[in-house]
This record gives sequence, C-alpha cells and structure tokens, in this order.
Amino acid sequence: MDDDRPDVLLTGLLFYDLVLTGLGGPPAAGEEIWTAGMGCGPGGIANLAVAASRFGLRTSLATVFGDDFYGAYCQEVIAGQEGVDLSLSRVADGWHTPVTVALAHGQDRALVTHGQEPPYSQDVLMGDPPEARTALVHLEAEPRAWIGKAAAGGTQIYADVGWDPTRRWSRDLLDQLALCHAFLPNETEAMAYTRTDSAVAALGTLAELVPVAVVTRGADGALAVDQTTGEFAQVPALDIDVLDATGAGDVFGASFVTASLGGWPLEERLRFAVLAAGLSVRHHGGALAAPGWYGVDRWWRSLTDPGLKRAYGFLADRLPDDPGPPVRHAPVTPPARTG
Repeated sequence: MDDDRPDVLLTGLLFYDLVLTGLGGPPAAGEEIWTAGMGCGPGGIANLAVAASRFGLRTSLATVFGDDFYGAYCQEVIAGQEGVDLSLSRVADGWHTPVTVALAHGQDRALVTHGQEPPYSQDVLMGDPPEARTALVHLEAEPRAWIGKAAAGGTQIYADVGWDPTRRWSRDLLDQLALCHAFLPNETEAMAYTRTDSAVAALGTLAELVPVAVVTRGADGALAVDQTTGEFAQVPALDIDVLDATGAGDVFGASFVTASLGGWPLEERLRFAVLAAGLSVRHHGGALAAPGWYGVDRWWRSLTDPGLKRAYGFLADRLPDDPGPPVRHAPVTPPARTG
C-alpha cells in the first residue's frame, strides 16, 4: 500500500529576505556602504520547506503570511513554483510579513529584521497535526504541544535549536529530546547545552539522549552517531567559496532527512548533507539557494577531483535518473550567469 502521508511536516515563522553580498565588512555607525550584489526571496521556515521539496519530498508547511506584497510573493514562490503544500497555512489580515535584511560578508552574516509576532501560534496552526513520516522542528525553551502530538502519532521528529540570546543555555531544553528521533545542533550550541568543551564530547552526551545525534561544524564539516545502527561518522566540509551562508543549516537538515528516509548509511547521509549545504552557500541565501537533486547531479557530473570522486562515489547509485529541471535561484543584481 502506498504511503500518502507527507514526507516532511513543518511549521515556523516565514520571512521575506533581502540579502546584500559583496561587503568588505559590516557598516560602522554613520557609514554608507555600496554592495556588489543583492538577492531576494522567501526565508525563515521557507528555507526548510523549499530545500525538502527540491529533493522530491512531499512537504507540508504551516505558517502565516501577511496580506501584503511580501506575503503574496512568498506564497506564489513556495506553493506555485516549488510545490509545497500550504493547506495548513493562513493569511493574516492587517499583519505584515516579517522582512529581514541580511548583510553577508565572509562566511558569516548580520541580520536586521522588521516584524511582529504572528497572530497564530504554531499550536493553533497545527491543531491535531496530520500524520507525517517526519517533522523538522526548531526546539524552543517553551515546548510546543503539537510536537508531542506528532511524535505520539508516529511522526519521527528531527530537531535543531538556535542561539540563546540569554546565554543561559538551559539544559531543560534537552528534555524535549525524549520526543525526538534526531537532533542536529551546530558545534557552538551543542557544547553550550551539554557543558562540554569539544564537538566530540558534546556528541557523546547527546547520543545518550536521542537515537541520532549530529553536530555540524561549518567549515570543519560534521560528525554524527546513530544509536539505532551503531554507526559513527565524521566528514569534512567541501572547499567552496562562500557567497552567503544564510539558510545553509536548513539545507543540511532537509538533506539529512532526505537521505535518512532513503535508508542510507550514516556516512552517506552526512556527506550528502554537507555537500548540499556547501552547494547552497554559492548562491544568495534563503530558500532559493537550495540545490535540490538538479544541483547535486550537476556537481557530481562535473567533478574531476579523484579524492572527491571516491568519497562521493555513492552518488552514482543514489542520484535519480531524472534530477528534474534547473532550480530557480533568488532574483539577484547583478544577474546571475547561466550555464
């Protein structure tokens, strides 16, 4: 019998992203800086939704759109262009879609956001969440009721977490891992929440709390433990020039779920996620930087480095026969070169 459940269930705050690139550094007070490039597109939770959909996953997104230009544009891109199911989403009258300006420089970026809390919470949007194969969630200090309901209904929860502006890094948040199948924090977050001084030590602590623990390390790659299979893997990042790192962590998470649903070995899952995240930083960030099968297939077919050919040789058997049409990246100035 066919499984017609969504592959991925998502909820969270959506943004309209305006990304400025080519900065030598952040502006000082009173200073005007001219940038070499600019891109725009949906961001926030849209990063995960588009990244998952571009890998062929049936993706259901519950979010709030403002009744403005930015909301209408994001709906058209996410549903019309990228095929994400928005039946759980709502348009809020009189509320504007949050807008974020990202100043990208080097391998990092600074963000300035204009917006207000949405009129509908995640729990209201989800209600009794539909059955899904997986859900990608962002853990917060205050647990969301819908996550427990989804887990009880058989949905595998893949979770990440964000920067704690209070810098308290309360270990109480880790209690929510009892609901999760996998946890994918970055190195800083993992060490802070586990009170450890290395990524390896943090991974060891997290592996006692959740079946699959992953620690991402940016330019140093990623490492993971899968207690369900007894596997450990550590992989390096690719040597890629970074245009904009916005959304790279979301692409990593969506790619890891894609490979996990395919039943791949842990090292393949990790390499695939590192690759997809690496390919995303070559484009203006946000949702439309996600490479999808098309981008991965194009990278594999153009690869000449013998070491990478060996390390990523598994892609020869994993890539679909038809990777689909070219993905559409964010509208940019100056226009991106084709080919």
